[in-house]
Amino acid sequence: MLASPAALRSRGLLGMNRRNVAYISRYNERRLYPLVDDKKLTKERAMRHGVATPTLRDVIDTQHGVRDLGERLNHLSRFAIKPSRGAGGKGIMVIHERDGEQFLKASGQALTLDNLQRHCSNILAGLHSLAGAPDSVIIEDLIEADPYFESLSVEGVPDIRVIIFRGIPVMAMLRLSTHASDGKANLHQGAIGVGLDLASGRCIHAVQHSRRVHSHPDTGVDLNHIAIPDWQNLLTLAARCHDLTGLGYLGADIVVDRNRGPLMLELNARPGLAIQIANGKGLLPRLQWIEAQENIPENAEARAGMAMAEFGERIET
Repeated sequence: MLASPAALRSRGLLGMNRRNVAYISRYNERRLYPLVDDKKLTKERAMRHGVATPTLRDVIDTQHGVRDLGERLNHLSRFAIKPSRGAGGKGIMVIHERDGEQFLKASGQALTLDNLQRHCSNILAGLHSLAGAPDSVIIEDLIEADPYFESLSVEGVPDIRVIIFRGIPVMAMLRLSTHASDGKANLHQGAIGVGLDLASGRCIHAVQHSRRVHSHPDTGVDLNHIAIPDWQNLLTLAARCHDLTGLGYLGADIVVDRNRGPLMLELNARPGLAIQIANGKGLLPRLQWIEAQENIPENAEARAGMAMAEFGERIET
């Protein structure tokens, strides 16, 4: 049954129009958008600010570079190919291993060098970019999932989306890929969204296709027992993304690498609203609380601490 607009308002649900006008337009200066819309610029900025990200291995800006792709990949066996200006996970190709002349995805699908070159050519042509603008190809190291996450997801590394407002984390969800989502952590493609308690990183609610679920459909893992390790450091990394960009309202996608710990994967100046469905509650009351604060700490760790203290849930064990 669909909820009425009044019922949604009573639950504090933030709608797209209000998000766009009251938060994105008001708190995000247009001149700062390229810092998050272009992954290459985001990585360069992150390196200057000491924010950990997956290692960048190569950038291709021309079709001539695509012709040299085989040589560029000679020393790589596990990597991700991404459009620098892509959005919504479109155009990302993840290679988990090589078998002779073939490149294998997590699903076992084998690709040839021609397949990869065609994919890169499409990226350069703007097939996956915002507004179809010409793009660049970035090649980066594949995330080595922390052992804790290995059994939670299928054919892909889980990531954690955090909404940050005025430098304070507001809401978070873990995104778990499934067979239906083709190994991608995209809720619209069938990934699972697990709402996380900001005080502890524990599961408070989980959905797939906007419906409540309690276990992973492919692995059978009990989602209610999820508790993200090293949670405070992860939340602090998310808070630092505000300092990196200067954006007042943004989304940060974070992964946990087995060797390097939490890494910032990418940022979004127009984060979606499905995080509310995953958490079973609305963003608006939390955003309004932050708006009412006159003094926001400059220190990212202190801002993460504010979020943990104010937005934590009472979870029965």
